[in-house]
Amino acid sequence: MTNRTLLFGEGLFETIRWKPPEEKLKLHYKRLSTSAEVLGIPYPTYEEFLKDIETQTTGIEGERYVKYLLVSEGSDALSDKPQAYKSFVLTKVLPPQPNSVKIGISLYRRHSSDPICRHKTTSYLFNLLVKRQAKEKGLWDAIILNEKEEVCEASTANLLFLKGSKLYTPAKECGLLWGTSLEYLTRRFYIVEEKIKVSELEKFDAVYVLNSLVLCASVKQVEDISFYEEEELRQEFLRSLKEDL
Repeated sequence: MTNRTLLFGEGLFETIRWKPPEEKLKLHYKRLSTSAEVLGIPYPTYEEFLKDIETQTTGIEGERYVKYLLVSEGSDALSDKPQAYKSFVLTKVLPPQPNSVKIGISLYRRHSSDPICRHKTTSYLFNLLVKRQAKEKGLWDAIILNEKEEVCEASTANLLFLKGSKLYTPAKECGLLWGTSLEYLTRRFYIVEEKIKVSELEKFDAVYVLNSLVLCASVKQVEDISFYEEEELRQEFLRSLKEDL
């Protein structure tokens, strides 16, 4: 069979900080399997998914960076659906993760109707370009905006905003990948989905980035907007969020 992931980018992946709580691991699998169903890619059972990862991490001490790849196989015809899958698990020592970061605003835009951005596919070139552009400027990442100048996410993280005692995150319909860390937190905190314009960033007291590796880190600066005035409140929320993750 033809490797359709190599030909067309028709594949999925999950990046996992091993070993997560079982609830969070199941969130990774749920996202993978749900996306596989939407895209028509065959996929493993949860037990097979877990076994594949455990086989590659057995006997290894310390936290690990684990990437689970779901590769589609089938014909080389563009319009055909995959007929089978293969899974690959890549693992390495988890590098140190930051507690605070500086981010920018990407020059690249995403359309809110883009169906692919809602799935963690191996068609990741857009995200790679955003991340690379940010790193070249000495930044950790950059915020992606849609065609309406609404905040979506960073290239490798979801965004969480604090105003007073309320938490906000960009609404799904803005065009973003709903992360497992974000979903995990919504089950423990009341988080409002909001359409947030880039011009409104200054109204927030604090900003956080969320993903499975960094868990949660505070944002010190977005372009020329600094978030230092509410340092004590920002750090208090960061501690609370990280404890739950």
